[in-house]
Amino acid sequence: MVSNDSDPPVIGLSTYSERAKFLAWDTEATLLHRVYADCVVKAGGIPVLLPPVTDKYASLVERIDGLVLTGGADVEPSHYDQEPHPATYIRPERDAFEFGLFEAARAAGKPVLGVCRGLQVISVALGGTLSQHLPETLGDTTHQPAPATFGTSTVTLVDGTRAAAILGQETKVQCYHHQAIDRLGSGLIASGHAADGTIEAAEVPGEFVLGVQWHPEQDGDDVRLFAALVNAAQEGK
Repeated sequence: MVSNDSDPPVIGLSTYSERAKFLAWDTEATLLHRVYADCVVKAGGIPVLLPPVTDKYASLVERIDGLVLTGGADVEPSHYDQEPHPATYIRPERDAFEFGLFEAARAAGKPVLGVCRGLQVISVALGGTLSQHLPETLGDTTHQPAPATFGTSTVTLVDGTRAAAILGQETKVQCYHHQAIDRLGSGLIASGHAADGTIEAAEVPGEFVLGVQWHPEQDGDDVRLFAALVNAAQEGK
């Protein structure tokens, strides 16, 4: 983790634009689960929320040192030339925003961590496709047991990858996804799998572009992935 004596790197977190209720209000809001910000702080970084309300991607990326593409709704299937499955739910404004952020971050050499949807955004942005409803393709609901209920899984990491260097050979995770990578995007390699073969981690060799299909922000004090991002962001400052 970054030393307390150093100037902490700023980590951008992509956010939702949703209708929400809080205090006396029922209104449009830009929001994110707080645990993402907590993990960045525990890892030694400064979290900044990035709402999907602008297309000034390069200007945003100039102001951050690292990027987390967070979890959320499904990627619009038209981005990989498919019709939507009935269970697919989308947020097109997030797609445009996060594709733009990802492209700008790579162009600037900023490290990127994708979480759940974030991994899918990375892969689709690089030309990959998704399996739109795992309960049909796998025949079970292991990866998303019920609404607002995380499943548990064991992920095996591939030796020699960045993911394995951070997490070791095997890690227990919390997951909440009904979609997953089908065909990997160009330049990505699979660096972690669930027991059923689902790709649970992928990365671009030689760059800090790493995505995981599970939710590391739900793992309490285990902030190894966020710490790796923060350290890479600090080195790039």
